[in-house]
Amino acid sequence: MEKQQALEYIKKLASEKLISREELERAYEEGLGVSSEVAKKFKVANLLFYIGGGIIILAISILIAQNFDSFNDVTKIMSTFGIGIMVYFLALFFSRDSKLNVLSAALYFISAAVIPIGLGVIFYIAGFDFESSSTHVIISALLFIFYLSSFLVLKKDIFIFFSTIFGTWLFFSLTNMIGEDLFATSEFFIKYRILFVFLTYLLLGYNFAKQNKTGLREFFYIVGIFGFLGSAMVLGGWQPSQNIFWESIFPFLVFGTLILSIYLKSRAFLVAGSLFLVGYIGKITAEYFSESLGWPLALLIAGVLLIGLSYGFFYLKKTINK
Repeated sequence: MEKQQALEYIKKLASEKLISREELERAYEEGLGVSSEVAKKFKVANLLFYIGGGIIILAISILIAQNFDSFNDVTKIMSTFGIGIMVYFLALFFSRDSKLNVLSAALYFISAAVIPIGLGVIFYIAGFDFESSSTHVIISALLFIFYLSSFLVLKKDIFIFFSTIFGTWLFFSLTNMIGEDLFATSEFFIKYRILFVFLTYLLLGYNFAKQNKTGLREFFYIVGIFGFLGSAMVLGGWQPSQNIFWESIFPFLVFGTLILSIYLKSRAFLVAGSLFLVGYIGKITAEYFSESLGWPLALLIAGVLLIGLSYGFFYLKKTINK
């Protein structure tokens, strides 16, 4: 049986509720010759890799902070940028063996945390002003180009994650530099930029969904939808400084999210839409009815409405799971 035929057959079994996710994972592990107990140990080992990586990053940070003034310039650079580059190539070496993919991923995370520190040290020694937006633009641009190039050459999805982080930093730094003397410190300018970033994450998630990159899709969907709806709610403001446009359009965004959860088959959209609907109802009732006897009545109506909506969400979830 060809791979595509096997996948289609699995989809058919899943749609008819004849096979569970746990059974699929167990069958996959058995196919690799890995018992369930060994698989659990692998998961624990994977977690320890990342915890160990976090401890290493913390240790390097403390070492640099405690001895920064006593190090000469070469030592400062080698203990930060040099270690970051060395770990990057070490991860590249381990990634050649598929059995060590988790180890290489942990090392990539270490390098992605240490290399920016190293670049910061290099720019500090060179006399750059860290309060200047242009310095942040240069550093973030170098990191973005480096990790985007890594993805284009090595075709590893982990570099998309790093490229997104440093690309976001580049976007904020660049817009700060462009509008530094105009409106960069404006509260609304900051909020709209954040909204734009999370909307971009959603579009990236949709693109990765079309490419069947499940992990990246879920990451960008979760971060994007929660960030987008959160930003939209914040833009609505609070009485008496509320923004009528965003307060009025927000329920349409929420219901649009719930509808999209069916089309995109995304639990992230379903959960986010449900939570923000509850939050919006609470906000509106507190904002406009808290000083009157109508507040308890409004909350009562909102509660009944949510119970009715939960009945509909049950069918939404069933649709998503199919």
